Order: sequence, then C-alpha cells, then structure tokens
Amino acid sequence: MNVEEKKLLTDIQSSIISIDEHLEGRRVFEEYKSNKTKRRAVERELEIIGEATSKLLNINPLIQLSYARIIVDLRNKIIHAYDNINNTIIWKIIMKDIPVLLNEVEELLNQ
Repeated sequence: MNVEEKKLLTDIQSSIISIDEHLEGRRVFEEYKSNKTKRRAVERELEIIGEATSKLLNINPLIQLSYARIIVDLRNKIIHAYDNINNTIIWKIIMKDIPVLLNEVEELLNQ
C-alpha cells in the first residue's frame, strides 16, 4: 500500500471518529433528527468519507471496502440532493455501515 492510499484511509478513519464526536458518543435518533447542526456535521463527514473512497478507488480499484461504490454515491447524493436527504437512511448508515467500514479501514491500515 502506498503513502497516498494510507493517507486516504486515515482520512476515512478520522471522519468516522469525528462522527462519533459530533454525536457526543450517544446514538439517539431523535436527538440527531432534531439537531440540524449535528446532522450537517455528520453529513459533512460522510462527504469526506465518500470523496476519500472515490480517490482511493481511482488509485487502487481492487481495494477491499464493502459498499465502496455506495459510499461514493452517498457522497454525491448529500452534495447534489442535499434537500432530499433521508435522516432515517443516514441513521442506518451510522448505526450499521460505519462500524463495518471502520473495521475494514483499520485492517487495511494495519497491513
């Protein structure tokens, strides 16, 4: 793995950690849904994750990240269809997909 790949993986890892910080370590959907600042902060981190994933796929299309294409598509939706973001879908991503992504990123960084 080259330096740029490691940098991008570290960016993804950092954004995932930041999502937890924005949520203040709590996973309360109603709190997330009612707080525009938290929602926007999490959405920004998801944008960064999507952009870093896109760059990573351009450098190494064989990189093993589950749902890599979906991550990039989510980034595009958040940026271009910001007025049509479904909080329930974002919450599902936070609860189920982001922990899987973090494990995969950490495994790749430890290789």
